[in-house]
Amino acid sequence: MSKRLANLFAPPSKEEINACWDLCRLNNHMGCWTTWIPTAWALAMVYHAQPEIPGSVALLWAAKYLVLCSGIKSLIMAIDDILDHDIDAMVSRTKGRAIPRGSISLERAWMFFGIQVVLGVYLAQALLDPVTCRFAAAAAPLFIIYPTCKRWMYFAPVVLGLMFTVGVFMGWSTLSRTKEMPYEILVPIYIGGCFWVWTYETIYQHMDKSDDVKIGIRSSALLCGQYTIPVCFSTAVAFFGLLSYGGYLNGHSYPFFSGVLLAAGLLLSKLLRTDIDRPADCRDFFLQTPLIGQILVGGFVADAIIGRISSGIAL
Repeated sequence: MSKRLANLFAPPSKEEINACWDLCRLNNHMGCWTTWIPTAWALAMVYHAQPEIPGSVALLWAAKYLVLCSGIKSLIMAIDDILDHDIDAMVSRTKGRAIPRGSISLERAWMFFGIQVVLGVYLAQALLDPVTCRFAAAAAPLFIIYPTCKRWMYFAPVVLGLMFTVGVFMGWSTLSRTKEMPYEILVPIYIGGCFWVWTYETIYQHMDKSDDVKIGIRSSALLCGQYTIPVCFSTAVAFFGLLSYGGYLNGHSYPFFSGVLLAAGLLLSKLLRTDIDRPADCRDFFLQTPLIGQILVGGFVADAIIGRISSGIAL
């Protein structure tokens, strides 16, 4: 027992440090973008709705959330690899990850995850107000639930969407001077964001569908099957429709809606050209996700800035 404890708390080897880097996906910023973008939408929306908020404050919070979302992404990736290590070992795309390849033990990976949790809770308490912390805490259990979903349900992207899109509430709560939450505006955008996650995650899951069938894993890709493109087209349209509705209620104008039209055109045209039986096509569609979100952020921001300039309000 004492030897086991000594090994557990021993200084990390170079291989384990590299394994921790892999667990966090620090070479891949996709998870950071997909959690930060809904938060950025909300920050831009508050900046538009409350003219007394200086642009420098909004930019500072956007930068802070970029750091926080990078940490959230690292937490999600690490726990996903820990809980899925047995499945990852049987899937060709993931069998080279840190735990299946033996670069770090399961116990040491859990310890690394625990350190991340402690650091994450400290940063949240230090940087965020109590209301925003409650939104974060409400989403935290989904970090554990999501990696298990593929074992017992076909709707894992729904859970992922609920987790990734909570930034819509956090961003508004953080920047708003009144701390009042306009749920009639934010809930449609939150639901729309969940539809967006379903769209890109379902296409992404088609990359592993042959392995999923062999090992008995459930996925939205297998659920939708040959109807994936029409289903995802519908969820994408729902996403842009709900986002537009929320933007309309918040008083946004043509710069925002121009961004929506551009993003919708890019996403839907790419979707219709995607062959779900070609992993490269599915990967390319998935990798376009940050660009779609960034265009929408740009639309929100441009609309807020143009609105302030035309009204003579200081940026």
